[in-house]
Amino acid sequence: MLKDFRPVLSILLRFIIIYLVLLFVYQFYLNSFKEAGLDPFSRMVAEQVRLVQNVLGYPTMLYDDVKQEQVWFYVKENYVTRMVEGCNAISVMILFVSFIFAFYKGIKTFVFVFAGLIILYVMNVLRITGLNIVVSDHPGYSKMFHDYVFPAVIYGTVVVLWLVWIKCFALKNENS
Repeated sequence: MLKDFRPVLSILLRFIIIYLVLLFVYQFYLNSFKEAGLDPFSRMVAEQVRLVQNVLGYPTMLYDDVKQEQVWFYVKENYVTRMVEGCNAISVMILFVSFIFAFYKGIKTFVFVFAGLIILYVMNVLRITGLNIVVSDHPGYSKMFHDYVFPAVIYGTVVVLWLVWIKCFALKNENS
């Protein structure tokens, strides 16, 4: 009976191992920047959000709060939101990468992960930009967009990428 579940257990075990290793590496990365405030990756995301917002006509500046490990977005002369480590979507990216590598299919796995990470990064920058615009122009909707709409956008993107991977790459030759 265990023989029948062997492929599923193998995929699950690979997922768990990859996820835990990536999580451990990420935590080590975060710990190395504990005294510097917001980590460099999160800061890069915040800078790119600032650039996008300035292009869209939402004059934005960033203000560091090193002690609290956050950066504040100052949009149209108001503090609208703050960027903390959890906003950088790395935990979502780790989940995405772990799932894709659990269904490893050679070199195309690396290509798909690279393309998927770029898509997730862009979606995250747009997500934060959208949140800042909503909070700036329609503050009454900020909780709904922060807690429901924009998480659905980023996690929905992950699910769509997973489905594309499974349907078009991981199981393509097995269903023929």
